[in-house]
Amino acid sequence: MASNLQSSADDERRLVDEVRKFCETIVPSELREKVAANGWLERDEYLSYYRLLARHELLIGHWPIAYGGRGWSARERMIFERETAVGYAPWLVPMAVGHVGPVLYTFGTDAQKQRFLPPIAQAQIWWSQGYSEPGAGSDLASLKTRAVRDGDHYVVTGQKIWTSYAQWGDWLYCLVKTGQNEKPQASISFLLIDLRSPGIEIRPIVSMDMMHHLNEVFLDEVRVPVANLVGREGQGWEIAKFLLNNERMLVAEPGKYRRQLRHLHALTARSCTMPSSDRAVLQTRIAELELRLFTLNALFDDISSANGAEATASASMLKIRGARLEQDIAESLFDCLGSAGMIFEAERTLGAGRAAASGIEGADGIIREHLYTRATTIFGGTNEIQYNILAKALMAT
Repeated sequence: MASNLQSSADDERRLVDEVRKFCETIVPSELREKVAANGWLERDEYLSYYRLLARHELLIGHWPIAYGGRGWSARERMIFERETAVGYAPWLVPMAVGHVGPVLYTFGTDAQKQRFLPPIAQAQIWWSQGYSEPGAGSDLASLKTRAVRDGDHYVVTGQKIWTSYAQWGDWLYCLVKTGQNEKPQASISFLLIDLRSPGIEIRPIVSMDMMHHLNEVFLDEVRVPVANLVGREGQGWEIAKFLLNNERMLVAEPGKYRRQLRHLHALTARSCTMPSSDRAVLQTRIAELELRLFTLNALFDDISSANGAEATASASMLKIRGARLEQDIAESLFDCLGSAGMIFEAERTLGAGRAAASGIEGADGIIREHLYTRATTIFGGTNEIQYNILAKALMAT
């Protein structure tokens, strides 16, 4: 037993060294500078970075070895996420390698695996998620988008909303209604839809940080091959829960919070415009944020060995704590700007190294991040829904 524990610890240390070296020597410096400045990244910047990860066998390290991954443990995956974030590497947008990839190797047919897993593993296509609808956000069971069987195709009609990066998307994994069961969850299925199909319209939603993260997606009698059904009809709810558990764990990003706290420490030492009397209060707040991050990291350690209902509840707790901590760090950075926080020129976040109109380096990125993080308690299932999940888990014990 002691030998196995030592071997695991050695593997983790080697992975830490490997990822740190990758960030320091392989990720382009201009890209790291843009991440450090909370700048906006374009599709090609993300994909070029993902292809670097793929060439160094890091993009799908958490996948099973049988599907080209390295079979990382949950702890090793968390190490990768933490070290890339602390190392100023771009976020690994999870829809492809974190969401639909694991869904496909868990629930997909052999033909689906052969068709879709290689381009996901090589960062050749961009995936988006078609879950939320105008009347079905946190209550996904009430979704209305319908897929009607017509020979070898489904005819899909409906609307999705808050679809992240659909403007960049090649494919959409989508929840649809395929039945009329009394229990709504039993009529939901999981479809893969080519976003170039006739009948699809994508309309942008510009969020409060003035960036185009989100979209509405309209589907008007879109023909989707039956071969693109993942699992069986009516299994979509089971697949969605599997996927959302992964998403809620990834919504919490301790590495990013460490990076932002590092930024906060530097800003308070260099450019904080607060009166000295308020700085003492800010230092107390920073100390509290550090303690909360320590607690979150401990929770990450616990969740790495959890499974079943315990893992579902832990993922919800992780999501709640992570979302709140991210918002509070961003708010502290914003408060540190003082009156300089009243000037926001969103276009300056499109590139690194541009002088802020306020005179404080990186101010526009701080403001953009503060505005964007207001959504963290909403996406991935609102925090209120996570409290319900936790309450049900406690009631069941």
